[in-house]
Amino acid sequence: MSFSVRAERVLIRSANWVGDVVMSLPAIRAIRAQFPHAELVVLAKPWVADLYRHNPEIDEIMLYDRDGKHAGIAGLMRLCAELRARRFDVGVSIQNAFEAALILWLSRIPVRIGYAADGRSLLLTHRVIRTPSIRQLHQVDYYLKLLEGVGIPPCGRDIRLVLSEAERRWAKEQLVQWGVPEGGLRCGINPGAAFGTAKRWPPDRWIALCKRLLAEGIGAVFVFGSPSETDLGQSIAAAAGDGCISLCGKTDLRQAMALISECNLLVTNDSGLMHVAAGLDVPLVAIFGPTRHDQTSPVSAKARLIRVPVACGPCMKPHCPTDHRCMTAITVEHVWREAMALLEGARP
Repeated sequence: MSFSVRAERVLIRSANWVGDVVMSLPAIRAIRAQFPHAELVVLAKPWVADLYRHNPEIDEIMLYDRDGKHAGIAGLMRLCAELRARRFDVGVSIQNAFEAALILWLSRIPVRIGYAADGRSLLLTHRVIRTPSIRQLHQVDYYLKLLEGVGIPPCGRDIRLVLSEAERRWAKEQLVQWGVPEGGLRCGINPGAAFGTAKRWPPDRWIALCKRLLAEGIGAVFVFGSPSETDLGQSIAAAAGDGCISLCGKTDLRQAMALISECNLLVTNDSGLMHVAAGLDVPLVAIFGPTRHDQTSPVSAKARLIRVPVACGPCMKPHCPTDHRCMTAITVEHVWREAMALLEGARP
């Protein structure tokens, strides 16, 4: 089956979370290949919109400001009126929610593509059934399979995020301001994770890891995280000592991306920044506990996964109801060995 519809304007309703957006980029590349001359527009929530900046496949980013001008029923109708005025020919719902398909329908987009889920079938013109085998796929392949279901072929599954030269210069200038030795090894850690505490390796282990990295001669260790993780980042940096700098809540997403790109390694929980590091081709050690590593592992030849299979996992629960054994079974020594193996190739 091939997709024979022609289009001058294509709208993509973005995924809502950082990791999901990164893993959907191969699907967006396939859409661009299918419509090489069309205007390709992404409709995204504000907190993920910056991930699409400087992406050569995307012509425009539209914000879905659900907490602002698009709030409530009136805001939703205002958004759909804006989209109707653009006269899109094709709409693709990367997001699975009912509302995503409703937006395409209310915007009167004639061709509407998405998975038949959450009661959306009647709102879509080209719907794909989520079979049990599709549900088991890695998230990258899950998005690609949606397009394959309507006849749009994939163009590979590799992921690349793009930074501007100005962003790269800013990151280098920051390192100078912080007194980070030029040419020395730099490591980032990401001790937080959204959706609960179960995905988080214990703080005392992050502290022990940072101390070992600094003792080994790593020039600087940066703690990355969101504003909600400020206290966590500060406590780790304070306990680890000189050379450990907490950036939690001190950067926006693009700034965090630029600084991660300056790292020789990122050690991270299963999180959005894990996928960002993979998209920036930064070596990384990914610590997995209660989540499905076969569905959300980073797409990178430079990634090493650490997990200890346990009888109760993967449970996918946001908070562990028992003893958090899937995470406490992962030792500092294990993470340290994997980190040093990746850093060995980066030494001058």
